[in-house]
Amino acid sequence: MFIYIIRVINNIKMVDNKNKDDNTSSKSTDMPSIYDTTNENFTKIVNEMAKAQPQYSQSISNLQLDYIQTTKNVIQNTISAQKQLAGSSNWIVPIIVPYTEQFTKQSNEITNNTIRAVGINNQLTINALDAARENLKIYNRTIDAVTEFSTNVFRAWNSFFSVQQQQFFR
Repeated sequence: MFIYIIRVINNIKMVDNKNKDDNTSSKSTDMPSIYDTTNENFTKIVNEMAKAQPQYSQSISNLQLDYIQTTKNVIQNTISAQKQLAGSSNWIVPIIVPYTEQFTKQSNEITNNTIRAVGINNQLTINALDAARENLKIYNRTIDAVTEFSTNVFRAWNSFFSVQQQQFFR
């Protein structure tokens, strides 16, 4: 596919741009400027997208902080409401007292296990993000190597065919 595109580009360069009807000539297509323009345009698009990235990060961070605060608020209000309900109901206290120690022990165990699970999850997430970042770096190096290889192959073929043409026209 790449070689086909190069051949088309070379054919465009070779086309005689003289208009046969009025014998005026037009400027030939300047291929390097097409590549430069395309490169500049794509770079502008990526740069424009990158400008919004800090805003996205800040918005996501703000959303996370608001979510955390809302969760804390829900927990506090729920516990407060249950505490008021239990305090106003004299019949609940005798039922709950024998289980208080067991509940406290299990609640602390669940809390500690949850904290460990959150820590492990956070480390896994960070490792996954680091791996994704490293994969992007590898991908970038691979693209560079493939581009260099393709360029070398094109140069070799171009050199081979130019030698063939020189021998043919001798």
